Amino acid sequence: MIHTDLLAKLLFVLEVIQATPTRLSVGTAASVVALTTIVRYLTAKQPKLITDYAKVARKVNDKGLEFDEWDFIIVGGGTAGCVLASRLSENPNLRVLLIEAGGSSKDVMPSKTPAAFTRLMRSQWDYNLYTEPQQHARNKKKFWPRGSSINAMIAQYGAPSDFDEWAEIAGDQSWSWNNFSKYIRKFEKYTPDPRFPRVDPLLRGADGPVEIGYSAHIWSGCKAFIEASINVGIPFSPDFCTTKGTKGTNKAMTYINSKSTRVTTESAYLTDDVLARPNLKVVTHARVSKVLFDTSTGIPRATGVEFASRSHTDKVGPKFRARATKEVIISGGAVHSPQILMLSGIGPAAQLLRHNIPVVLDAPNVGANLIDHPSVNLRFRERTGTTFHHFTPHSLNSTRLLVRDVLRYKLWGTGPLASNIGESVAFFRSDDQALFPPAEYGNDLEDANSGPDAPDLEIIMCPGAVHSHNVSLNPKLQAYQMIIILLRPTSKGSLLLKSADPWDDPLIDPSYLETKHDVDVLVRGIRAALKIAHTAPMTSVTDMDASHHPELDHHLPGLSDAELADIVRDRVETVYHPIGTCSMGAGGVVDSELRVKGTQGLRVCDASVFPKLVSGHPTGAVIATAEKLADIIKARYA
Repeated sequence: MIHTDLLAKLLFVLEVIQATPTRLSVGTAASVVALTTIVRYLTAKQPKLITDYAKVARKVNDKGLEFDEWDFIIVGGGTAGCVLASRLSENPNLRVLLIEAGGSSKDVMPSKTPAAFTRLMRSQWDYNLYTEPQQHARNKKKFWPRGSSINAMIAQYGAPSDFDEWAEIAGDQSWSWNNFSKYIRKFEKYTPDPRFPRVDPLLRGADGPVEIGYSAHIWSGCKAFIEASINVGIPFSPDFCTTKGTKGTNKAMTYINSKSTRVTTESAYLTDDVLARPNLKVVTHARVSKVLFDTSTGIPRATGVEFASRSHTDKVGPKFRARATKEVIISGGAVHSPQILMLSGIGPAAQLLRHNIPVVLDAPNVGANLIDHPSVNLRFRERTGTTFHHFTPHSLNSTRLLVRDVLRYKLWGTGPLASNIGESVAFFRSDDQALFPPAEYGNDLEDANSGPDAPDLEIIMCPGAVHSHNVSLNPKLQAYQMIIILLRPTSKGSLLLKSADPWDDPLIDPSYLETKHDVDVLVRGIRAALKIAHTAPMTSVTDMDASHHPELDHHLPGLSDAELADIVRDRVETVYHPIGTCSMGAGGVVDSELRVKGTQGLRVCDASVFPKLVSGHPTGAVIATAEKLADIIKARYA
């Protein structure tokens, strides 16, 4: 939501102000920041990330193949990969190689600054993926931002019954909430916040590497949203992430630290001390094209990987190979993990042969079971004039406000740039009779939830509005946005190869809104959002007298359910939560210890192994899954 060029220039100017003598009066605080910046610059350690692949592998040549050896090769330095690399290399006797297709995000300003995360979209840090035309959504191709930092940093993990459902599907009670939740507490570092005294710190982790908490900024409209949600019948929840209550409304807890900087698993797990371990190497800007196998014994055994880089002119560099003496772990996410498996010869045989890929293992469910959280945005004119519309400056005053906010954030870590944008949330069920009286709404919806206390709808309240993702509205509009999210969709799609070229994006088809259930539940979510927007104290935020505007939704209360269903089909978008393409369970791709069935020495660890979507935000479940797998592997090779 922030204008890319101007913010970049402002941040550059601020760095100059901080680093050089100037007559600009920024105050004593600016001088302190300047001194701090200089000291940090002079004492900063050089990055330990590797782009010279010959340091970790050998170039493939026509005279024969030679390999550099590692015990474990982890493919993908995203949310799960960074956790695994850090935890496995804690054992100095295990040699670990992490290969990441992108670069480090530690010095990428839009990744570090909470409110700037949408600047990552459609940029050099984004895969810029699109789905196939969505048959049930106006036949539109949908933009799919991909990258582990492209999200609103909400630290909510789903309902306890979601994980009990996983355990049942996987046939392994270690995935149940009572057993799995210890890995959530293991990664958490929660410090009690006096603004939120009702959070019980005893139910949270305190010593983990991932700092979580409430962002420094709270927009007044988000406070009003919480109160209005309570007034329409959604209870207040002191903490969504415990057995005390997944349903309810409150400010969202976030992966934002006490310095108002986004926390990623790279920043939390791959610290300078970790990167200095002699048994860990991290390669960046290298795309793995395939896993290598030894098939001489009849059961394919993963023995290494092949990888290469591509220049900004799209020239692919030489191929390199590295050997794994113990295991290869693929952590490429729900899009790239199944793609890598299929490129390696593990997948539906007919599809592999179509692309002339030798079949190592016929695994028909690789790429199947693609599930994503579909969402619909609603936008309303805001009457207090305090939204984030100046993030896209359109006048001298809006530019002044943005400069002010950049300074506030850089100097004190406060102000709108410290916001995760999705500040307040409400979780509820589509069959909640207090919200949806049966006499008015009927009671004929399919229950797709994992349990009676699990929600199937979420509304996120935002102090600014866009058409979709980072496509801005008219910048002169003072508008806020509600994002309605279907948490338990029944529609399932698939991911297929476009070609045998690892640089070609796969064919992504989430099959949004294939089932009537998904449309009907989203319509109910819209009804709930409209009710909240027109309930006190939101009536002091929503411009109740606003006339119809083509970019706003003040006309929606007068529409029928059928007309709202048409809006759902027209507007449905992703909220960046795809899962399931290498799922656990009977007939799935991996077993309950995430080993690829029918192979040896090969595992998958990321959201692709989830058999069902959690009724919330999956990042925490991915981190906990990686922590769990690290313990399994360390015990296996102790």
